[in-house]
Amino acid sequence: MSTARERKNRADLLTAILSLESLAEAERFFRDLCTPEELRALSERWQIAVLLTEGKPYREIAQKLKTSTTTVSRVAAWLNDGLGGYRLVLKRLHPHHSVSISGKG
Repeated sequence: MSTARERKNRADLLTAILSLESLAEAERFFRDLCTPEELRALSERWQIAVLLTEGKPYREIAQKLKTSTTTVSRVAAWLNDGLGGYRLVLKRLHPHHSVSISGKG
């Protein structure tokens, strides 16, 4: 369970993110905030979510992104049973995709 301080810190970070006005600003901010490995992991998770909504099989996604099927499964679990954050952004950025998961295939 997060403390009041942790919640405030998270809110401050999210407010800072919402203040970004361009892709270039986001690139600069996240590069300063995250290590290259953290950025790679975040980018990979997002690509997994996109590919899952396209109906791609877990193994195909794992091979394409050179990751494990366990990682793909974890993203799928959050996509299906999380707080709806992935789905919200996917609907906004990819309205032509149905935001559903086909199965492990």
